[in-house]
Amino acid sequence: MITTRLTQRFEMEHPIVCAPMAMVCGGALAAAVSKAGGLGILGGGYAGTIGEDADLEEQYRMAGNTPIGIGFITWAVEARPEAVDWAIAKRPKCLFLSFGSPKALARTALDANIPLFCQCQTMGHVREALDAGASVIVAQGAEAGGHGGRRSTLPFVPEVADLLAKRDPDVLLLAAGGIADGRGLAASLALGADGVLVGSRFWAAEEALTPSAAAARAIAADGDQTVRTTALDSLRGVPWPDEFSFRVLRNRLMDEWAEREGEAAADFGAMKRSYNEARVRGDLDVAATIVGEAVGLIHARLPAADIVAAMVAEAETALARGARQVS
Repeated sequence: MITTRLTQRFEMEHPIVCAPMAMVCGGALAAAVSKAGGLGILGGGYAGTIGEDADLEEQYRMAGNTPIGIGFITWAVEARPEAVDWAIAKRPKCLFLSFGSPKALARTALDANIPLFCQCQTMGHVREALDAGASVIVAQGAEAGGHGGRRSTLPFVPEVADLLAKRDPDVLLLAAGGIADGRGLAASLALGADGVLVGSRFWAAEEALTPSAAAARAIAADGDQTVRTTALDSLRGVPWPDEFSFRVLRNRLMDEWAEREGEAAADFGAMKRSYNEARVRGDLDVAATIVGEAVGLIHARLPAADIVAAMVAEAETALARGARQVS
């Protein structure tokens, strides 16, 4: 057992949180991680997923009575505050916000006594989250899959830990970005985190909504085969703020466009229709396989409970080994 402030405050067995990955972390995965002793967070994505591509109400029901959190992309859900109202009405374990200032949405969660998790990519984001009343800061490094910033996990996490110790020591810290096994968990605790947010490893869990072909492609890859770019969002016509880029596995489309960000921005939305069609038919030469640099640590598609158990066991071994080395 690894006991931290996170496990104590949120009544968890293990300091492992599943990232709220849109169109990946549905009710089954979120519930499986929580049942395994961690915390699963339903991925609300762009908020427009309610009643459209993936029905959040249906996914929430799939979690049954298992306590889970609910997460959204901040800049997108600001245009649909009713989605946050829907989430708060479910009394989730937390409201998770990322990619944008949480200020406009935080009060709804705080007034309902729902803990606010804010994923941050810069020190400025951290300060905004603290001003908004965040209970948990998630320091996300650029190694992460999907959208993120430019900071690296290794120096970013302890810098955030130092700020929290000075400014608000009761606020908890999760490390994110490139963490897929127990070594990453142990390292994160050593850096000053209270736990970890895990994306890519759970992306490949059996309970994830990830298509089998995408998971197989990722399992066969290594971290060198990922790329971080803004070109993909430009081509598919999704208006992400300029400070965020997108880490995906290289494919034919990314080999052609990843380094041509300026051209893609100038032709914004040029592939919106063809990209969506490719995603629907499962054409992975065009549609993105969204994983981080930790893809090289994923070797099989396993149940979420097995992933959690293996991470904890490996972290315990790593921490014990480290203790012996300094004794």
